[in-house]
Amino acid sequence: MFNPTKAYSGFAVPDVEQAREFYGDVLGIRTSEDYGLLTLHLEDGDRPTLVYPKPDHTPATYTILNFQVDDIEQAVDALAAKGVSFERYEDAPQDERGIMRGEGPYIAWFTDPAGNMLSVLPEKE
Repeated sequence: MFNPTKAYSGFAVPDVEQAREFYGDVLGIRTSEDYGLLTLHLEDGDRPTLVYPKPDHTPATYTILNFQVDDIEQAVDALAAKGVSFERYEDAPQDERGIMRGEGPYIAWFTDPAGNMLSVLPEKE
């Protein structure tokens, strides 16, 4: 039934303009707005992600977007320079930057202004 259909994901925020500023200006993602909805054009626009307003928004307690980067240390430093704070978890093997270097890929978590969880991690080699 849905085989030829293009699907896309989405998530809520309480303030679409604040989300546009963060995703567009801070993270450098191409965005567009229609009908009060924000679209993030991920993977050169091949993977649109809808960001919609929800006044009674509750932040996701899980990672909603993972951004693969060439160099995680450089990405964390660049985001920190733009005012992004990285999450710290008790008993997690994180370094001074907030990068977890335990089992699995290196990863660092941060939140958008709505409190939704995001991460950066290195691309698979």
